[in-house]
Amino acid sequence: MNTKLALLVAVTVFFVSCKKESAEPTNPGTNPGTVADNDHMLLGNPTNAQSNALYTNNYLKDYTYYKLAYSNNRGTALWVSWHLQSSDIGSAPRQDDFRADNTLPPTFYLVQHSSYSNSGFDRGHNCPSADRTSTILANSSTFFMTNMIPQAPKLNQGPWEGLEDYIRNTLVGASNEAFILMGNYGSGGTGSLNTTTDIDNGHIIVPARVWKIAVVMPKGNNDLVRLDTSAIVLAVNMPNDNNLYNTTAAGKTAWRNYVTTVSNLEQNAAAEGMILDFFSNLSAPVRTYLKSKLFQ
Repeated sequence: MNTKLALLVAVTVFFVSCKKESAEPTNPGTNPGTVADNDHMLLGNPTNAQSNALYTNNYLKDYTYYKLAYSNNRGTALWVSWHLQSSDIGSAPRQDDFRADNTLPPTFYLVQHSSYSNSGFDRGHNCPSADRTSTILANSSTFFMTNMIPQAPKLNQGPWEGLEDYIRNTLVGASNEAFILMGNYGSGGTGSLNTTTDIDNGHIIVPARVWKIAVVMPKGNNDLVRLDTSAIVLAVNMPNDNNLYNTTAAGKTAWRNYVTTVSNLEQNAAAEGMILDFFSNLSAPVRTYLKSKLFQ
């Protein structure tokens, strides 16, 4: 093979490889290496997202107060991961400064604060505003549109709000800490106006399901080492359907009807084409046990 031909083959292989990497990977997981205590992704990287612009539908982004894997095709994050403890809660007011993230790669579509207008869906937070009230900067960080999904209003303002409050105030409180993930999959949800698969002229996919996982343990150090089968695991998987929920006091506890195991969540997401692998940084025995644990 001559030099020019060899160079052409090498370049071709490189670009084919890059094209494959931009899609959602089929074998997620991560090597834990040295992970700092309270790192937002201490438990793992569910889709093996990468901070490389070639990963257009699995792009890892660090917002300091949370981390996420963003999908340009969906116009939302696949998942958002954050650590929560009492020091994250303070008196900073809700900023409501919804805005596009202008630091995304230049080829990405920028979802605007107005992209959800008149859609019948709330700009539903992944990492909640109320989980980041230690400073104005922390709270403001939660209002990037990359942290939003089109969420049915009665889901967002009813049981989802109730779930957020329960994790923050009851499970975590003053003495515990939690590693939390929220995400979505599928397409087709029902808002206050109609059922649709997308909004913003197709730039934002409306998810069919919205899920959350919280792993709760007593406050301490060396979290990855001391996290064992005694940890509390709360997982829910809920339809994004406005007709199923209400915002009454009783309605805010309806998340309990959708409690599931992490293993079942993985299986249900896989059936819709979303491959997720949770807790990959934990030892195999602990990982298997926690994935099968059902919150009571």
